[in-house]
Amino acid sequence: MLLRLCLLAAQALRLAGAALLSPGSCAFEDSACGYEWDYAHLPWALHGEGHYISVDTSYEGEKAVLSSPELYSEEWSCVRLIYQIATTSEPLPDPARLNLYLRQEGESFDRLLWSAKEPSDSWLIASLDLMNSTKKYKIILEGEMGQDKSASIAVFEIKITPGYCIECDFEENHLCGFVNRWNPNVNWFVGGGNIRNSQSILPKDHTLNSELGHYMYVDSVYVKHFQEVAQLISPKTTAPMSGCLSFYYQLKQESSIVFTVYLRDTSGFYEEIWKTESALSADWALAEVDFNAPYPMEVIFEVAFNSAKGGYVALDDISFSPVYCSNQTGTPFNPAEAGCNFEEDLCNFYQDHKDGPGWSRVKVKRNVYRAGDHTTGFGYYLLANTKFTSQPGYIGRLYGPTLPGNLQFCLRFFYALYGFFQMSGTLAVYIFEENHVVQEKIWSVLDSPKGVWTQAEISFKKPMPCKVVFVSWCKSFWDCGLVALDDVSLSLGSCQAADVLLPNPGECTFEKDECVFTQKKRGRGSWHRRRGPTPTSYTGPKGDHTTGVGYYMYIEASNMVYGQRAYLVSRSLRGTSGKQCLTFFYHMYGAGTGLLSVYLKKEGDDEEIPLWRRTGEQSISWLRGLIEYESDRNYQIIFEAIRGVSMRSDTAIDDILFQAGPCLEVEEIQFSSGYPDSLNEIEY
Repeated sequence: MLLRLCLLAAQALRLAGAALLSPGSCAFEDSACGYEWDYAHLPWALHGEGHYISVDTSYEGEKAVLSSPELYSEEWSCVRLIYQIATTSEPLPDPARLNLYLRQEGESFDRLLWSAKEPSDSWLIASLDLMNSTKKYKIILEGEMGQDKSASIAVFEIKITPGYCIECDFEENHLCGFVNRWNPNVNWFVGGGNIRNSQSILPKDHTLNSELGHYMYVDSVYVKHFQEVAQLISPKTTAPMSGCLSFYYQLKQESSIVFTVYLRDTSGFYEEIWKTESALSADWALAEVDFNAPYPMEVIFEVAFNSAKGGYVALDDISFSPVYCSNQTGTPFNPAEAGCNFEEDLCNFYQDHKDGPGWSRVKVKRNVYRAGDHTTGFGYYLLANTKFTSQPGYIGRLYGPTLPGNLQFCLRFFYALYGFFQMSGTLAVYIFEENHVVQEKIWSVLDSPKGVWTQAEISFKKPMPCKVVFVSWCKSFWDCGLVALDDVSLSLGSCQAADVLLPNPGECTFEKDECVFTQKKRGRGSWHRRRGPTPTSYTGPKGDHTTGVGYYMYIEASNMVYGQRAYLVSRSLRGTSGKQCLTFFYHMYGAGTGLLSVYLKKEGDDEEIPLWRRTGEQSISWLRGLIEYESDRNYQIIFEAIRGVSMRSDTAIDDILFQAGPCLEVEEIQFSSGYPDSLNEIEY
């Protein structure tokens, strides 16, 4: 259980005055500091006597929205939010929630930075890093009331300061969001400010060099057991950062004290980055350590005592610089260099000539018999055993680039299997540790729908540099078939941690719901959210595009009549100047396939502008659609599907993505009709 040092009396949490507040900050003492609420939703109430702003269920409505004045900062900044969610009922499946969004200039979607739903009896603090940007932005607070009829959400203070959230001089009572991990005997306390509540002789602080200044300290006077441990935990980083972490400390030691600094990731893994070397530090000593947090991490300052006469440790002025302390000149590892979609070449992957060319880069033209690649539906991918002949004992190895040691990785890739009687072991992933010349199998295929691009994800961490090796193995005549591989990607952090990351703005995979889309009319003849194959044979996809086993949207032609239309309509999207890019995947397979169209409807216009159209059967694969458009007014995007001449007319869409700026690629044909003449052939 964490003892939150920041939860002090509400009066002590107030800032000196509104005049001292930086832009975007507010203590809600006598005004909302330029923050405005959206009158289309629930109202926020300002409580001047209590210095907070709140929303509750006394009015009918689902949510309340509060937006900051327009802000601008080319440097990193830290947003600290002091808030409380109060409920009186039992936990509900849809509880009250407080969300914080970033609304950037030129973006149609707000980026969700943070969300909380845990009720509490006192104020809590959240710390969020904002990366440097040249765009103007607004902070948007959204209070969702959920199903709780007695819920209330209060915001006591918003403070935006230059710098990083892991920095702190401990002069403010919220302690920058640092918390003490409670221990019955030894804990971190606030020192200074003429406080004398310890038997140790504590120093002046470092920030002000004064008894009035504040710092954190831990004292051995209450130690009762061997190796008593106190931990001070920083706010979790919310953006990738690397550089130099520095702090000042003072240590008085009469018996063994171990003062250590760790990094801890979201899976609970500890990495030691610093340990005190001197037995005594009579004055404030500066410590500097290279710090690398490519994924969310906490910094933990840990002190271990061996006896009640061990002494004390004091800590002050934690700071961060994006320049490494050790003057490193090497470029940091870029995980994108270890990925490949095989559209141009093998990227940084290679094959050993001793094995022979086990993997071939191939391309399938659009057809109704064999699926194309995963990236676009008509691009390149890798295929093992491409000669279509059974070769017992055949093995193909694909080596990835060298990866640095002591980093957590998440490997994702898509694979598809064709023609195997026994699937087990036909595709495996090994880790090759170069220094030890050891190969370790970390994944192998067990079972998978045939001919469906299926996503696999693997988390791993090795102390030494290593390589990822994809191995396709044909053991015997009955096991030989085809193994396809595409869209290999590598990211820092565990796959489980990535799964809990907040969604990208403007992206909809339909895994949880219909996102920003609604339907003009719901019924048997409307769009349906589904996973797996559609009920009618020889039409529709076998699986979704996102993972192969997830959800997509489709029309069920057997429930519709010829020419019947189904509309999937986005909510009103914010208009911006400049070009926008819409990417999506569509599936139009079936002899009776009808028509799929995409329209733009601007606010105030009756006419819908056609942007894109496909008619008739296109492919057995998911194909990528790209649309570039502009709208300086609020607008809606509409997907219209029309049922074709027969029940083999299921049409599906998946993985919709809205992006600011022009498309990096543009489809040559935005409007087409009929199935193109092509053969079921593979290009080598």
